[in-house]
Amino acid sequence: MKLLAEKSTLNGQVSIPGSKSHTIRAVAVAALAQGQSYIRRPLFSNDALSAVDCYRALGAKIDTARPEVWVIEGTAGRIPSNNQTIDVGNSGTTMNLAIGTCSLADPNAKIHLTGDPQIQRRPVGPILQAVNDLGAKGQCLKDNGCPPLVISGRLKGGKTTVHCKSSQYLSSLLLACPLAEGTSEITVPLLHEPDYVRITLDWLNKQHIQYEMKNDLSWFCIPGGQAYKAFDLPVPSDFSSATFFLCAAAVLGSNVLIRGLDFADSQPDKAVVEYLKAMGADITITDDGIRVKKSPLKGIEIDMNRTPDALPAMAVTAALAEGTTRLVNVPQAREKETDRIACMASELKKLGADIEELPDGLVIRGGKTLSAAPVTGHDDHRIVMAMAIAGMAMNEPLDIDTAEAMNVTFPEFVTLMNTLGAALSVRQ
Repeated sequence: MKLLAEKSTLNGQVSIPGSKSHTIRAVAVAALAQGQSYIRRPLFSNDALSAVDCYRALGAKIDTARPEVWVIEGTAGRIPSNNQTIDVGNSGTTMNLAIGTCSLADPNAKIHLTGDPQIQRRPVGPILQAVNDLGAKGQCLKDNGCPPLVISGRLKGGKTTVHCKSSQYLSSLLLACPLAEGTSEITVPLLHEPDYVRITLDWLNKQHIQYEMKNDLSWFCIPGGQAYKAFDLPVPSDFSSATFFLCAAAVLGSNVLIRGLDFADSQPDKAVVEYLKAMGADITITDDGIRVKKSPLKGIEIDMNRTPDALPAMAVTAALAEGTTRLVNVPQAREKETDRIACMASELKKLGADIEELPDGLVIRGGKTLSAAPVTGHDDHRIVMAMAIAGMAMNEPLDIDTAEAMNVTFPEFVTLMNTLGAALSVRQ
């Protein structure tokens, strides 16, 4: 599938769908809870549905017939002992959180976890070592530190040290350890993307789960023998999805109002608003939402360690700004669905951008005139949507392949962008 992006000016208002990070965590907590939970305004996307399928396989009864509210009958933390294989598709969040959940199963169970080719290249060694330290048994079937893998045994508690190049390793432990037999102590010498852990902690706090921690998230102590309770809660709107509208409006918008975002939420990509302001964007936060108008942008240096998902959109924005932008301290962007640092450098160079790879980021020398050339989205939803912004800023139409990847997190992207006046169309 291809996405055709043509020169556009954006105007109007748009409401952002629910957060993928919150939706998947809500599914996990509801699946482990006792009783019937209601998840309101969930994100209906491939990644979220992968989580639904995974937790159905782990014993939860999940009704997604109504898109505005999912109903989940939880397992009370009792994971079936039947041996099975669970395919998480393209959802790295589901894979990592499921590792912790599967380690709560009966000691005689053997649960295999796998995913698509991108998932089978994503490292899981640190989280597997951690669940092994805490009494379960996890093993990569190809001995390469990546899925497919098998989980057996059961979390007993104890001590572990985990280096979190992905914050999802720690989130997985934080969600599972309250249901372990004993107390778990987790030391975290390295943590990228800490705000995603804070999202997980927000869910634990709503559940009144007991734990101790250091404020810098470098140490946790979690008593076992706790329980999750059924809940009825809405999913906050997704700042990661909003990133594409914020960046597009900053370079293409005459007057765009983005609704539904809550700055009190822990989602890290809310920082994109500050990034754009620092570049000179005309952004006003009001009671109605975030109002963005096109204005001249200048290059700056941005530490993106907390916001790796924003790198593709910010790279395009930087290419359309004047001066040099440095996107740094984000080495984990190389271990997402794709190596996003290399892929964004490759695709923007095809359009004539002056861009340089760093080991942990990108240097973009803006002000160059971009010209259309066939580009690939690398089967990566965020690259596809970022390149759409580039296409809307150019005089010639831009063809982007592997556009079906948008369905992973944002199937409504084209529809919502077009309501603002974008000229986007999908073709087989």
